[in-house]
Amino acid sequence: MIDMVSSNIFHCRKHSWPSEEYISKATLQLLDFDSAAPPEQAWRRRLNSHANLLKEFSVTFMEAMKMLRLGVRLWSYVRQEASQGRKAPIDPFTRESCKPSASQGVPLGGMGSGSISRGFRGEFRHFQIVPGLCEASPILANQFSIFISRDQGNKKYASVLAPGLHEGLGKSDGQGISSWGWNLSGQHSTYHALFPRAWTIYDGEPDPELKVSCRQISPFIPHNYRESSLPCAVFVYTLVNTGKERAKVSLLLTWANSIGGISHLSRDHYNEPFIGEDGVSGVLLHHKTPKDNPPVTFAIAACETQNVNVTVLPCFGLSEQSRITAKDMWGTMAQDGHFDRENFNDGPSIPTSPGDTLCAAVSASTWVEAHGKCTIAFSLAWSSPKIKFSKGSSYNRRYTKFYGTSERSALKLVHDGLMNYKRWEEDIEKWQNPILRDNSLPEWYKFTLFNELYFLVAGGTVWIDGHLPAPDDKSNMDGNRNRLTNNEDRENVDVRVTEAKVNVKESVVVEHDRINGFSGNSGYGVIDDDEKMDGSLHRNESMDCEDNKRSNKFTQLNTFPGTENDDEDVGRFLYLEGVEYIMWCTYDVHFYASFALLALFPKIELNIQRDFAKAVLSEDGRKVKFLAEGNWGIRKVRGAVPHDLGTHDPWHEMNAYNIHDTSRWKDLNPKFVLQVYRDFAATGDMSFAVDMWPAVCAAMEYMEQFDKDGDGLIENDGFPDQTYDAWTVHGISAYCGCLWLAALEAAAAMAHQLGDMQFADKCKSKFLKAKPVFEEKLWNGSYFNYDSGTSSNSRSIQADQLAGQWYIASSGLPSLFEDSKIRSALQKIYDFNVMKVKGGRIGAVNGMHPNGKVDESCMQSREIWTGVTYGVAATMILTDMKEEAFTTAEGIFTAGWSEEGYGYWFQTPEGWTTDGHYRSLIYMRPLAIWAMQWALSLPRAILEAPKINMMEKMHTSNNGRASTNEVGGVRKLVSKTKCFSNAVFHCSC
Repeated sequence: MIDMVSSNIFHCRKHSWPSEEYISKATLQLLDFDSAAPPEQAWRRRLNSHANLLKEFSVTFMEAMKMLRLGVRLWSYVRQEASQGRKAPIDPFTRESCKPSASQGVPLGGMGSGSISRGFRGEFRHFQIVPGLCEASPILANQFSIFISRDQGNKKYASVLAPGLHEGLGKSDGQGISSWGWNLSGQHSTYHALFPRAWTIYDGEPDPELKVSCRQISPFIPHNYRESSLPCAVFVYTLVNTGKERAKVSLLLTWANSIGGISHLSRDHYNEPFIGEDGVSGVLLHHKTPKDNPPVTFAIAACETQNVNVTVLPCFGLSEQSRITAKDMWGTMAQDGHFDRENFNDGPSIPTSPGDTLCAAVSASTWVEAHGKCTIAFSLAWSSPKIKFSKGSSYNRRYTKFYGTSERSALKLVHDGLMNYKRWEEDIEKWQNPILRDNSLPEWYKFTLFNELYFLVAGGTVWIDGHLPAPDDKSNMDGNRNRLTNNEDRENVDVRVTEAKVNVKESVVVEHDRINGFSGNSGYGVIDDDEKMDGSLHRNESMDCEDNKRSNKFTQLNTFPGTENDDEDVGRFLYLEGVEYIMWCTYDVHFYASFALLALFPKIELNIQRDFAKAVLSEDGRKVKFLAEGNWGIRKVRGAVPHDLGTHDPWHEMNAYNIHDTSRWKDLNPKFVLQVYRDFAATGDMSFAVDMWPAVCAAMEYMEQFDKDGDGLIENDGFPDQTYDAWTVHGISAYCGCLWLAALEAAAAMAHQLGDMQFADKCKSKFLKAKPVFEEKLWNGSYFNYDSGTSSNSRSIQADQLAGQWYIASSGLPSLFEDSKIRSALQKIYDFNVMKVKGGRIGAVNGMHPNGKVDESCMQSREIWTGVTYGVAATMILTDMKEEAFTTAEGIFTAGWSEEGYGYWFQTPEGWTTDGHYRSLIYMRPLAIWAMQWALSLPRAILEAPKINMMEKMHTSNNGRASTNEVGGVRKLVSKTKCFSNAVFHCSC
């Protein structure tokens, strides 16, 4: 048996984190205005909390032996990519110089325009401005500081608003930032996080008679596709003077001209001050990035009012050779509390030489009367209008649609942030309050639900404007062809497109070039009713041939959207599998994470699905070496859902993952069908369904090759052909088999609603044939066995065995199995995978033997996967096992987020071992906590979705073709499609 209690870090379970335990009631009352007080429900830390180093997992000796050949091939591949100046998408051999620690906090900015994280103690770190590149180390020159003068200057306080001396500051007698006043103990200062906002309360530090609240606000606003793309954040300081005399208070924001790492040591960076509209004044910091990446401009600013005076120091350095040193700057502020107003006239500085570090400072000063209050607002923005992938084109970021493509738009961004942050907060509170006020939900769940959304900002997200590549970019697809240097790139280059038809009574033809709503040579074409159509999916070989001739064996995988209604164009979106697994929109993981996007930004979710639909019907014939077995294959097979949208040239060079040949995986295609149907049912967007239908048909028909014995059920092929890519599967498996059954039901339901009765009956027939085989082979009386093989773990209890049922229930479709079997399997998972490991305080282990021992057949079977645990909890909610669901999910909170846990807050990993060693920090899958919220409050469109009875007799008309009139709930597809009512959002058709 696994030890029920490991150490006292899980000794007790805490259900509430009242703010009164962190801040005195008197201080809370003083700050109870203008949103300065932290919310009642939030994730909290004291600033003097120790940020312990995190422990990374390691493989066992036996696991290392099994993966030895893979390791050698992977090491060789990593070196090969490095020789080309690229980073391999998976690189377990290179370690960051900055060891990860339990120091993270709410990140800054909106989605897809680069991100900067901010630790709970105040340090700015994890710079992700260049796509796919994360500079984890904090830039210690980036700080807020405070200067207080009382009693006509006889009583002074000065301190950086971050606790203690950090590593790397150097000697305090130098000219750099070590000379500043690092005087804050953090004992009376606390951090409160409720993404996308955070509060830091300084309760009498450094001045015992001054209460300070810093409120951090970023424009992450669900269903707002404009402001949620903005690369900016606002910091609102509320000052309360409890003393008997007035105090002069100056707040200081310092910023280095750097995008992280050692980028500040390169050349040609310069700063310039500015005075903007509405009292917004500050400094622009122009940064020239290395390797011909697009430049970046930062803006730091404060808002001058009748009571607040803003001054700047456009340039200071960190070395003794600097004209104005960091020590000089601090001395001026400590003495005067402001800079010279003449500094605004300085103009652009001289560009830096290699090795110089250029910084800037903005000061905002005010008098706070005795027992008075005052507010000072700062803003930070960064503008990098274009993004450039190492092997592909450059694109304009989403926010340029509204702010233009000049780096100087950072000036407008900081201005708009300072003018609009109050409205942002109103919208955020309107979104969050219904959940926060729901007394039926545990407190830990409420704030963890919101805080897990950090990944949509800090997960390396890229959001482009949706139009053609930037016009001045020369690295288009023709240029990309010229860069194909490796033999595997040169051989068998063959990328095709397909024409597909929907077999419906109204005879609508859906051309492949229009699947994504993209512009192309073809669009919707209506054919005559009496034209014969002999199947639901057809491949036009003559078109394939012509395409290949035109492209000289290389056809662009995707063209870009040219929408008729520009207001409806929300662009294209990418997010990484994780900052350690650099692959865009990894689809087997998106299966878990996509609930968050569907609930909050459904138009983005639909566009991601359109990208994958386009990919399903495309083929990329370039050869790739698969590292697990050392065999060769083609990069992208027609009909197979790609593993990801690429790394170095997303949308055009997919399947960056090359461990296994994912065209042989058994979970990707069913996951595509299930997600498409769920999104269709939730949004009611019939035009989306029409666009997706050819790809759905192709994905289903592609899977028929894996039913080798004709029993209607797919079989696994004796290697890890699924998202658990180190966990071998033999024969029929609970995970992939259940997903396949669910996909058959979803495809049949979608076919019914589109009027394609022939395909609906085909899926129903397969379902009726496959379901009894699945239950006969795997059901053992209390749960479904891991697989139908004879290996030592074939009878293991897999936590994720009901993944297909989870999606079916989330989409409003009838259950795959009898309720008693579903409840029995979930109860087994709860009793064994959850409660037998650390007493249920660590999440659900992936595999458990029926004797109560963890399945250690591979590294993944013995891991707890955070997103899978949330998915299991969502399935429990949908099965009316709410208490078990929250106990299961609370294990992830206790181990990952609680004060007694391992310290994974705002960097939730893919998983951890039973002793708490993590694998892959800042990972996509934990967004699956939003599947729990989805299950708790299913949209009305889902609840009212048309039902299909998979057990009913199939009806056909006299001529042998399916009739669209004989099955209830069937919607006829007409050339002008319409939407369902009661959807997640209202779309325009």
